[in-house]
Amino acid sequence: MTTKDDLKNRLTDEEYEVTQHAATEAPFTGKYDDFYEDGIYVDVVSGEPLFSSLDKYDAGCGWPSFTKPLSSANLNEKNDFSHFMHRTEVRSKEANSHLGHVFPDGPTEKGGLRYCINSAALKFIPVADLEEAGYGQYKELFETTH
Repeated sequence: MTTKDDLKNRLTDEEYEVTQHAATEAPFTGKYDDFYEDGIYVDVVSGEPLFSSLDKYDAGCGWPSFTKPLSSANLNEKNDFSHFMHRTEVRSKEANSHLGHVFPDGPTEKGGLRYCINSAALKFIPVADLEEAGYGQYKELFETTH
């Protein structure tokens, strides 16, 4: 089991605050906001596969946005009433990392959802590295694009 000290040693301060204390990185500052390489995004804490670059789009909100997760089984959603509003928080299932929020204002032709996710909660695995990193089963998603 991973301890808080293990996480503090392995993660940056921002990654730790976002994933463990539901902090939010400043808009337009995350490394994956304006980033469009092919691959998948995994939980920076546990490595759980979360999102694909094929479902990423520029929502103009300042955070990486996705229309859907790789598998909804890897996410938990919960009501968030902080900051005097009602939102739906998204957390990773295995590590319970805070990822961001999901909103019903995404592209309607792709299901209408916008998963607004902190870059600090994610680690990107490029298509070329999927097999070596243990995510080979996701290579087939990209076979029609290469």
